[in-house]
Parts: sequence; C-alpha cells; structure tokens
Amino acid sequence: MENILFIIDRLELKYFEFNQLVTNFWMIKTLLESGTSVHVATIDGLGIANSQGIAKSQKVTLKNDDIFLDKNPTPKIIETFDLVVFRPDPPVDIDYINATYVFDFVKNTPIINSPQAIRNFNEKLHLSYFNEFAPENILSSDEETIHNFVKKHKKAVIKPLNRCFGSGVFVLDSQDINLNTLIKTATNEGKTLTMVQEYLKSAPKGDKRVMILGEEVLEECVIKAPLKNDFKFSTHNDSCILQAELTEDEKFTAKQIAKKLNEMGLPLVGLDMLEGKVIEINVTSPCYFIKESNKFFGTNIEQKIANFLKNRTKNHILV
Repeated sequence: MENILFIIDRLELKYFEFNQLVTNFWMIKTLLESGTSVHVATIDGLGIANSQGIAKSQKVTLKNDDIFLDKNPTPKIIETFDLVVFRPDPPVDIDYINATYVFDFVKNTPIINSPQAIRNFNEKLHLSYFNEFAPENILSSDEETIHNFVKKHKKAVIKPLNRCFGSGVFVLDSQDINLNTLIKTATNEGKTLTMVQEYLKSAPKGDKRVMILGEEVLEECVIKAPLKNDFKFSTHNDSCILQAELTEDEKFTAKQIAKKLNEMGLPLVGLDMLEGKVIEINVTSPCYFIKESNKFFGTNIEQKIANFLKNRTKNHILV
C-alpha cells in the first residue's frame, strides 16, 4: 500500500473537510478510496533533524464520503513516505522558500511538484521562457520603462510576482489619471520587480485553464470568467466557470510547454491562456477544476490524477 504525504495550505488544514472546489481534497479522497495511506502537513510543520527532512503530519481517514484528520500531529521522517505532493498556495514568500529547502534533504522520495523546481520557476516571470507563445511582456520595476510599455500598447496588465488568484493585478491604461499611482503602488515606489503584459481585448470574457499532467494536455478545459465589475477571475463559483474546448493551436502550445516543464520536475501544471496565448503558468498549486470538468465532460479527472501520482511513488516504476 502506498503511503503519500501532501503538503497543503494552512487554510485548507484549518477547514479540513471534503470541499469539491479544492483540487487537493479531490486527490486525497480518491487516493483513500483506492486504499492508499495519506498524511497531510503544512509548511510550518516542516523541519530538519539529523540531516533528515521532517514533517509534522496528520493521518487522513475516509468516512461517509468525507475526509477527516487525526487530531494528533506526529513528526515523521519524510523519507518514510513513498511520495510527497507539494501543493501549498502562494504567496511565495520567505516562509514558502524556506520550506522548499527542507526537501533538499529528501533524497529517495519522489516529490511532485519538485520544491527545488518551484523555487527556481516563478509563475509570472518565467513565462519569458516561452515568449513565442505569450503576449508581449517586460519584467521591470522602473517607472519610466513601464510607462513607455503602456504608452506603446495603450493598455497593459501589471502583476506582482509572488501572489495568486488575481491579487495585486491591475490594468494600466495610458489615459488613466491614476496611472502614476498604480505603477508606484505595484512596484513599491520602483523597488519591486513586476511582470507587465500587453492587455488582450478578450480579457473580460475570461481565460482558459489548460490542465497538464506530465506531458499530457488534458482534453477537459474550462473558461475562468470574471465578474461583471472586474477584468480577471477572482471568485470561484459556478457562474464563473464555463465549459470550453481547446483549439489545435492551443493544444500544440500547451504540449510544447508541458514537455519542458515535465523535464524540469513540474508535471502538475495549469496554463492560463487567452486569445491562444499563455498569460500565466501555474506550478505551485494549480486548480484542476475537477467538479466543473466532471460535470461538463462526464469525466473522472481525479482518478486520472490519482493514478498518475501512484505511478510515481518509489514503490512503482516511474512512467
């Protein structure tokens, strides 16, 4: 029987019960149903003792179609697990970075996604690896450089590098009287690097979430639509998630990116695409929109992900 450790977000641990919107919980529940042993921990429960990675973990059980925690956390050597699934949410702050260092001391247990790879791959910044598939963009903290970029494109989107779910993301309009203030705020008075992208006109209609599993690009696809008073997806509810299809060009783009990311140790990835271009690459804790995709497509994504994980434990042949 496989024994898998999930590193989850503190908020998920606080409200630990099966939630159909939470990708981690779908994976955990499906693994438990298959007989897999599952423990969970958060980044503040990680440590190192005698040059070994340690996780203060809690066992998860399944009862009446729900998941429950053993209330007594127990420190365990991470090497005793067959697989670690590393999926804490951003912000990727110093606590997050320090947590990834713990796994430098885990040598024989596979980890998905690789904490070292996550540490070395910024979800906004490293879009520049794939500029042929992305809208025009710059990385800068310089106010004049950003002003000139906005002037060229009339509109742009400015993004902080370490947050998620649209936090701190603004539209910059060359005609906006608040343009200077927005740039100063986003760059922390010119001291903090930001990603600035060409604004794509289809943004108010929502972007596509393209889900990657290893080198496979899943056929299931959704649009993440913003509310009427916003230009970006910021509320996860049924009215904001729409069924979508991938074009052949989008599949080709996603396949090229998936191959490189998988080689880097990042097999669980969600691409955000708009007008056929990739606007963000989610590698920390990408949502697979399992509830919605299962409803739209009559599929069973959680089982596919669970099988993928089990095939990558140290007790199985890696495929």
